[in-house]
Amino acid sequence: MDLTVNTIIDSKKCIGCGLCIKVCPYETISLVDGKACVTGENSLNCGHCVAVCPVSAVRVTTLEPLKTLSFGMENDWIKHGSDDTGHLVQLMASRRSCRNFKDMPVDRNILEDLIAIGTTAPSGSNSQEWTFTILPDRTQIEIFGEHVLTFLRRLNRMAQVAPLRRVLSLLGKDELEHYHERYYERMEELITNWETKKKDMLFHDVQALILVGATKAASCPQEDALLATQNILLAAHAMGLGTCLIGFAVVALSRDQSIGKALGLARGENIYSVIAVGWPDECYHKIIPRKKIMPRYTNLNS
Repeated sequence: MDLTVNTIIDSKKCIGCGLCIKVCPYETISLVDGKACVTGENSLNCGHCVAVCPVSAVRVTTLEPLKTLSFGMENDWIKHGSDDTGHLVQLMASRRSCRNFKDMPVDRNILEDLIAIGTTAPSGSNSQEWTFTILPDRTQIEIFGEHVLTFLRRLNRMAQVAPLRRVLSLLGKDELEHYHERYYERMEELITNWETKKKDMLFHDVQALILVGATKAASCPQEDALLATQNILLAAHAMGLGTCLIGFAVVALSRDQSIGKALGLARGENIYSVIAVGWPDECYHKIIPRKKIMPRYTNLNS
């Protein structure tokens, strides 16, 4: 992870309030003669110092303003507790997996905005090592689908072999048996429909895919990618788009390196979510409750 210091402080503007020092997680800044100065050898480059400075005296040269192409946004920070929690939760609860899409392309500006929104998510140690790969049309999606289907065909052929499933189960590896019980028949149907009926049960005839990944340079690559994914899902709903996570495509990518090579993934880059993005051809009328949860309160013994 790059901890190079990229912080610049304008001493003429600085009023010596010390707020940047208080919020800096790496002690990059300290007060010298009543002014904030860069004295540390490492920086997280998180921008806390920039956000907290009341006189705009601090810059981090590697950080750029969030630019959006399809909508406008105010750049002022929303204070803790000053937004509408009820509306936020209503948005979260309203987003549902969409499996019926209109035959309409998604503008590339919108797709790039969704990626920009994904990068507003937190990341471990502020590594921001996300990767985003866009398949912007049906031609690309169908080529990708052929790669995924090749993997699924192999998997189903293996799952057909009962002795293999039993031996693996005896060895404590019951994944193939579980797959056979739960998914085999549906995957056979999916493969048959793709091959003979040109019916897309994998991506639901969507017009665009966003693949969210991360590099091994990230301290928490999977968590980072999934946090960015959630931002994209919620933003897409707010924009009028439907989304669906395609788990079998993620499994195929993790098990078959040739698919990643076809996509041009870098060495050490892994995909953690595949998001179908398109204009929804379905409409709901109410929010559905979730399964009951039982929180656990724990009293740890020292």
